[in-house]
Amino acid sequence: MKKYLNAIVILISLATMASGITQVAAPGYVLELIGATVTDTSAHFFAIIGMFMTLFGGLMLQALYSARPQHPAVLWSALQKLGAAIAVGLGMYHGIFGMIAGTVAVFDLFSGIVFLYYLKTMDK
Repeated sequence: MKKYLNAIVILISLATMASGITQVAAPGYVLELIGATVTDTSAHFFAIIGMFMTLFGGLMLQALYSARPQHPAVLWSALQKLGAAIAVGLGMYHGIFGMIAGTVAVFDLFSGIVFLYYLKTMDK
């Protein structure tokens, strides 16, 4: 995996940014896609979440291309992904999101684990 690790982290970061931008631009569409009720309030707050997803994806890309190791940025990006996995899972448990949201939770869980692995291998 080490051979492809940078490419995987780049792809995850770009996917995070793209999905975040989509949430900002069309929060109601994304909410419908994951089986949530769309209101003005839910769409507004979902767009805010999308903004932070975009920022953390960008942070991780910047950390990857930095001349110096950016351990805190990688750690906090990993924690964001793990937190998102938990939040989506709880949303499913409470009936806020449909089962399709499970793919989002699994992707975020996988991403958080990959980011932690990347952090562990940064100095090697």
